[in-house]
Amino acid sequence: MQNLFKKYGLLVWLSLILIAGFVFTSVAAYIVSRDAIQQGLSEQTLPITGDNVYSEIQKDILRTVFVSSQMAHDTFLRDWIINGEQDPAQITKYLKEIKQKNNAISSFLVSEQTRQYYYADGVLKTVQENEARDQWYYRVRQLKSAYETNVDIDMANRDSMTIFINYRIFDYSGKFIGVTGIGLTLDTMKHLIDNYQSRFHRNIYFVDQQGNIALAGNNMKKIRNKLSDIRGIGSLAPQILASRKSESLHLEYQTDNDTILLNSRFIPELGWHLLVEQEMNKDIKPLQNVFWLNMAISAGITLVVSLILLLTVRRYQGRLEKSASTDALTTLLNRQAFDFVYQQALLDGERSRQPMCAVLLDIDFFKKVNDKHGHLVGDHVLKEIAMIAKRSLRESDVICRWGGEEFLILLKNCALEKATAIAENLRNTIANNDFSRTTDLTRTRLAITVSMGVAQCRDQESEDSVFERADLALYQAKDNGRNSVYFSE
Repeated sequence: MQNLFKKYGLLVWLSLILIAGFVFTSVAAYIVSRDAIQQGLSEQTLPITGDNVYSEIQKDILRTVFVSSQMAHDTFLRDWIINGEQDPAQITKYLKEIKQKNNAISSFLVSEQTRQYYYADGVLKTVQENEARDQWYYRVRQLKSAYETNVDIDMANRDSMTIFINYRIFDYSGKFIGVTGIGLTLDTMKHLIDNYQSRFHRNIYFVDQQGNIALAGNNMKKIRNKLSDIRGIGSLAPQILASRKSESLHLEYQTDNDTILLNSRFIPELGWHLLVEQEMNKDIKPLQNVFWLNMAISAGITLVVSLILLLTVRRYQGRLEKSASTDALTTLLNRQAFDFVYQQALLDGERSRQPMCAVLLDIDFFKKVNDKHGHLVGDHVLKEIAMIAKRSLRESDVICRWGGEEFLILLKNCALEKATAIAENLRNTIANNDFSRTTDLTRTRLAITVSMGVAQCRDQESEDSVFERADLALYQAKDNGRNSVYFSE
């Protein structure tokens, strides 16, 4: 493993840097996009939804205020009260027409003189100061403004929650003579909420000033009645309820599986807080899919680039290794590579107890060949001898270029006598080979011979000792006329 890392360490680091770059870029892009989406939802999208709901509410309420104002200033209604409320059927008919014409859930009149509560079907009751349900009337009597918007139960419609516009009535001299107006059902607002929830996949609901859920869409029927009891948002309840300004609050809270963005604003006409929620996961999910797609593409690109780099590195490493271990001219092993091969062969020989011999080969009078015919001819001779040696030796034998005109041969599983015979056969083949070469229409005739020294490796003998004995045998061959093979015992 350590050797592999040394061999491909650069490739590993390049791949890691490439992976780190892709991951950093993808994560950074995801975080920036997620934060931008979250900021857009919190500061723009949710407030716009709240503004749209608020605008729809205001539109309905303003229309109702306008109708109630017309009723309060209607000459017939004021004269009927001033003249002593003589014919209740007349006001009943009037209120019924107002209700039907404006699609209201309720239309009413309370006279200050008789305290009678009139509605579209007649007289409902007489309001009394000690009656809790009638406190709204006595509150309106003390108003400084012309009207109020109030959410209350409607006794004329089975105590259903209704938005009332309570408009004060004055006679022609400015004396307070009663309260009139119409009521809107909350079903209209529920329909509006459901429409927005289905279109934008957001939770929309209203909370009163005591923190109770006053109105919610159909998909929030299971919501708890108290804002403080809802998990996550409960901790934000005091901050939401404390706000009495129309500006939006941008909040967020955590659930078990998601981050919820919340926009809250106070609706002064109703005295309620409008809350709009958005689950982050629904908007972040497509972004997450793009993120994982980018990661998959990045992984694929990294894999392809790494494979290309691996093949390129291996190719060039192979060239470098070959260049480092091979003689460029003869394509034989060089001296550095032979040292490793020799040590491995020596260990194999010791384990198998098989003899091994070293043969040192030197070209006779090679310097004269270079001086007389040039180095190109000399290189030709070296390559020819290398080829002859490869053909003449066994596959298990190893030959390397030892020096300028010297070659070293390692004969495995070979005793001295056999090694000498192999060397003699090689010497004879070289001596009989035609080294002639034609260059520029000139044919150079060459007769090349070699001298060789053979030594058998002894037990526990060092490499230097074996080669020294082979070298001594080689010098004996040279001293005795060259073109011969000598051995060292």
